Amino acid sequence: MTTPGMDPERESRETAAKQRFLILNLFRLSGIAILMAGFLIMTEKFGFVAGQKAKVMGAIIASVGMFQTIVVPRILGRAWRTPPQ
Repeated sequence: MTTPGMDPERESRETAAKQRFLILNLFRLSGIAILMAGFLIMTEKFGFVAGQKAKVMGAIIASVGMFQTIVVPRILGRAWRTPPQ
């Protein structure tokens, strides 16, 4: 929420910060969903893959989800960080 009389530059920075916060959290949540799907595939809860292939496929998908949950938000946070003045 912006206050009346706020300068447009600060308002645009605030809007960008809110959007970036939302994007970072969406990456985290989608990464957790992918991670859970990978674990479900590893435990053979889905019928489309079974045996050793399920464990390998689930591990790969879980790794992608872990990467998206932990690494991607840090990379984006560094890219979007405000430089020191």
